[in-house]
Amino acid sequence: MSQQIRKAVFPVAGLGTRFLPATKASPKEMLPIVDKPLIQYAVEEAVDAGIDTIIFVTGRSKNAIVDHFDKAYELENELTIRGKIETLQMIRQMMPPHVSFIFISQAEALGLGHAVHCAKSVVGDEPFAVILADDLIRNGNSGCLKQMVAQYHKNQCSILGVERVNPSETDKYGIVKTKELTPNLGQVELIVEKPSPDRAPSSLGVVGRYILTSAIFRKIEETGKGAGGEIQLTDAIAALMLDQNVFAYEFEGKRYDCGSKLGYLQATVEEALVHDELRDDFLAYLKDFVANLPA
Repeated sequence: MSQQIRKAVFPVAGLGTRFLPATKASPKEMLPIVDKPLIQYAVEEAVDAGIDTIIFVTGRSKNAIVDHFDKAYELENELTIRGKIETLQMIRQMMPPHVSFIFISQAEALGLGHAVHCAKSVVGDEPFAVILADDLIRNGNSGCLKQMVAQYHKNQCSILGVERVNPSETDKYGIVKTKELTPNLGQVELIVEKPSPDRAPSSLGVVGRYILTSAIFRKIEETGKGAGGEIQLTDAIAALMLDQNVFAYEFEGKRYDCGSKLGYLQATVEEALVHDELRDDFLAYLKDFVANLPA
């Protein structure tokens, strides 16, 4: 019997050192892209894919994420008094009534594999999604996770979201070698964590979207520390492949690496260019700014 993908794990305990000092007291996941934080884009993608249980694996100084998805009585009352009904509805829609938000503390930052394992007691024996909010993936037709959920229902196995990356940057990703099944779907034959370009089996990089069976928890428990001295999810997936099929899916959409400053700026500019309130004025500003750049 096919199981539904109802739960999504959001590992948000990272320190965000690449964005210091902005992330000294505020989580990197709360960095705004125009007028919404990264974590909200990711949660909206999950809810659109049918997720009804959001599991945040948090660390210290992450209270802003808890507050963001908590009910703000004083704010809602103030918006009501001022008659700002549209804004009030927007705030309330951030937390759909059918969606549960659960917060789990990761006491030590021991790696992505460890962060995912922290959610074991809530996930149970169900298949589940993992979303890294650093990767903002935009597609006007169907969100990345929604596409992957559809693939899971067809294939009933773990699925990794992947894209072709610059061959010179394979040391930033988990890299997979696949046996092609369809033009955008392959069976993973090999997965390697952050290989140097001369050792990479391909240029197909795993990005921040996963659907995993609950068997991954046992594999994480059996996995020792890997690259960077951390418990790597990649290593656990490699062990999972010995027992189950793992597929790689090349999603439709554009990914912005918002864990990097350049990717974050690109996402901000391009999101502003499709924003209902800003696009025309912002485009005019950019044209004028570029036209007046010194030679």
